[in-house]
Amino acid sequence: MTMEEQLINKSYYQTFTDGIQQVEPIRILGELYIDEQQKEMPELSDIRFAQGEVYFLNKDYEAAIFKWENVDNELEPWAQKNIADAHVKMNLLAIAEDYYNAVETDSDVLKTEVLLQLFSLYIQLGNHGKAVDSIKQAVDSNPDYPEVTDMARMYFEEQQDWVNAVELAVNEAKRTESLAWFVVVEGYVEQGHTENINPDYFNEVLMTLYHIDHNRFESLTTALWSSYRQNDLYFTWLEEINHILLSADPGNSYVWSKLSNQYRVTYFELLTGNYLIKEFSYLIPNLLTNWMKISIASHAAIASAAVLAWSEIYPSNIEASIVNRAKSLLSDAAYYPHGINDGVQLFESIIKWAEREGLLMDTRYQWIVDELTDLNQYNVMFTGTEVNGKSSFVNMLLNDELSDNAANATVFYKDADNAKIVAITGDEERNIAEHGDFNEATKDVQTLISCEMPVSFLQNNQLSLIDAPKLTSEGNHYVNAADSIMFVLNADSNLTGNELDKAVKIREQAPDLPVHFLLCEMDRNTDSQEAMERTERITSRIHAYFPGAKTFFFSMNEDRNHQLDEFSSFIQSVQSGHTLEEERTTKILYYIKKSLEFLLTKREEAEHSLMDNIEWNEEKVTKLKGAQNQLGDIEENSVQVIKTSYLSIIIKWRQNLTKKLPELIQQSAEVVKEDSDLGTIHKELNDTINKRINYYIEEVVLPDLYKELQEWIAYSERDLGESRAYLSEMSESFNNLFGEEKIHFECDSKVLDDWHRDINRMTRRNIQLTRGIFITSNSISPFLWKSAGKIVGALSKNKESLHHKYKQFIEGKDYSKTIDIIVDEFLQQFDIFEKSLERDINMFFSDSYRVLSETLRETYDEIEENKKVLGEMRDQPELYFNPITLFELKLRQYEWMTKASDGVYQNS
Repeated sequence: MTMEEQLINKSYYQTFTDGIQQVEPIRILGELYIDEQQKEMPELSDIRFAQGEVYFLNKDYEAAIFKWENVDNELEPWAQKNIADAHVKMNLLAIAEDYYNAVETDSDVLKTEVLLQLFSLYIQLGNHGKAVDSIKQAVDSNPDYPEVTDMARMYFEEQQDWVNAVELAVNEAKRTESLAWFVVVEGYVEQGHTENINPDYFNEVLMTLYHIDHNRFESLTTALWSSYRQNDLYFTWLEEINHILLSADPGNSYVWSKLSNQYRVTYFELLTGNYLIKEFSYLIPNLLTNWMKISIASHAAIASAAVLAWSEIYPSNIEASIVNRAKSLLSDAAYYPHGINDGVQLFESIIKWAEREGLLMDTRYQWIVDELTDLNQYNVMFTGTEVNGKSSFVNMLLNDELSDNAANATVFYKDADNAKIVAITGDEERNIAEHGDFNEATKDVQTLISCEMPVSFLQNNQLSLIDAPKLTSEGNHYVNAADSIMFVLNADSNLTGNELDKAVKIREQAPDLPVHFLLCEMDRNTDSQEAMERTERITSRIHAYFPGAKTFFFSMNEDRNHQLDEFSSFIQSVQSGHTLEEERTTKILYYIKKSLEFLLTKREEAEHSLMDNIEWNEEKVTKLKGAQNQLGDIEENSVQVIKTSYLSIIIKWRQNLTKKLPELIQQSAEVVKEDSDLGTIHKELNDTINKRINYYIEEVVLPDLYKELQEWIAYSERDLGESRAYLSEMSESFNNLFGEEKIHFECDSKVLDDWHRDINRMTRRNIQLTRGIFITSNSISPFLWKSAGKIVGALSKNKESLHHKYKQFIEGKDYSKTIDIIVDEFLQQFDIFEKSLERDINMFFSDSYRVLSETLRETYDEIEENKKVLGEMRDQPELYFNPITLFELKLRQYEWMTKASDGVYQNS
């Protein structure tokens, strides 16, 4: 045991007691102490230090402290550390901390021991921060000290202090290059304790591990890859691992199966559409370069094709040397067995994306792709320039008269247990039940017809027929749905250049599609020398243009069964040598490409449609505002005309009453007789006047007023009716313009009903006017007093003269104020009615205003919505084009892989 070990274990005293048996150490040390004291220059520190250890071990901590406090030689730092230990034992932790911190020494061992004791002390005090500082200092200063790193790791894990735990493991892995520490790091990664640490933190540890153990490097890298996959540091991680692998330049001595799979998963994750291309494009060159370098055999074709696909769409992103290497690898890559499945999955993902975008894919493409997945059927297309012979031959095969010379649609005939005919257009599939509907559907060149029915010849030969119309200059959209072409020619006439041009056009449209020829002999005299020579010339010219083409002769004169047998053998020879799965993969990819072109066209159409809608709606706004102005003019005119005509009637009768009522009052003077009592005659006069006024109003005014107001209502009805008719024409014009029944003006006819009711109520007889006071006793008295000086003496002589004067007074009196009150009272309800006319007319037109306002608001909303969508399309075109570009990348990748599998690929 070394001295440092003795000091650590407090067994230094044994250096004094070794070899002495059956004597207590304290006695031995005491005797040595006395002996040392006798010397001229005693050295007592070592003995005191040893005595302190013995006292400490016997739990006499105060005595131990006393001894250690008197140590003043090279053991003094250890004595000070032991004093701190003794205070810990006495639970005087604060004092112990001071003693530990006061230790000054050059000994790494003592420094480490002090730090470990402080670490333990701080744990007891519950001071996690100082405990961490102590153990980290111990690790930093003396990491090889026994168990110090294990103690640190255990403490960090117990405290779930994963930052320090990861730091410790990473540093120790780099320092010791021990696989055990790399395993610890990987464990922390798998437990999710590193997912928020910047990936560049692991660069050095990964490079270290790469040079030590490829298997553990791959394992740790895979763990880190998985941990970063779902957080914001994912792209940073990809950038770092790509730089690491570019620097490491891994060779072929190790099979990187896990890393190859991580690259594969990551690449296709990036292409899912969850990210914009501009967000990750900077990663792609290094990512694909590394993937291609470390790819396993089953991934080599995928990785190489990904490089080539990306370099085609973004030519400047990947170095030419990498592209050439990808071509070389792809040419040597293993067979690609998943072409159809991958193609169908890509096509389905395009359809789902289009649906989310509110776009309708071409239904015909969907139907064709579905048919192409059926590898149990061989699709033969019949087309050409000879329609008569084609229809006859197809009908012979079907044993039914379905093929028509005049048909423009392409018809797929397929064997099935039950008959079913479906017409497929760009946007729908429609079942056909009647033969007449079938004939009608065949007239549309854009329609694709699926005709399933029991056909023994098709079943026996696992064959589907594609009956295509006569070729035009545009070719046929469904050529790529066929596995081979039977180009139909008339064998009864010489082969023309035009016919050969049509056949060549098919080859240009589908270069890999086999083209064979059906020669139809419709003439009965086919055995003549001339016919045989013509046939030989036709065959010779065919082979000059199509060296590998086969020819089949069909004659209307031959036995059907014999010709079926012959054609069955012919089809078998045509099918031989076909790798149908690879060919169908190419065809599916072709229709995926057409679908992407279709979506790009739809995008352009959508933008133009939005622009047209905005322009059209702005035009609608102009027209609707104009209609609002017109409606305002109509309403204002109706108010003016109807109110004016009504007021003219009321004014007329106000004038009439103002004129007639004074006359009635004056005429009432006749009530005054010679025997009338002038003291009370005013009462009789007032009664008479009121009765006469009431009578006049009820019997003269109201009947005539009622008649005139009825005429006024009739006039108003005509005026409003003309307005209603005009508005009806306006709504019809708008609806024709808008192409929908959008606007309908509902005028409120209840207004006229209310007017009828009010007029009847106001002109009803038995009116209740307030009783007017025209003559009062007060008005007579002045008259009498005024006349008193002149006629008082004659009153008794000539009563007749007095009554005459009184009549004159009645006839000459001014009744205008009273008459105005009566007239105002009578006409008050008519005046109130007049004031409500404008409001009523407004109500008549209110629904029209509402309809126009709502339509205008909806139009404004539509303009704003269209502008918003158009703005987003123009400001962020990548939101639409990004997914299409990603689909195109996958498509090009699958095309490269398919070419390599077909053996068509050429290293160029």
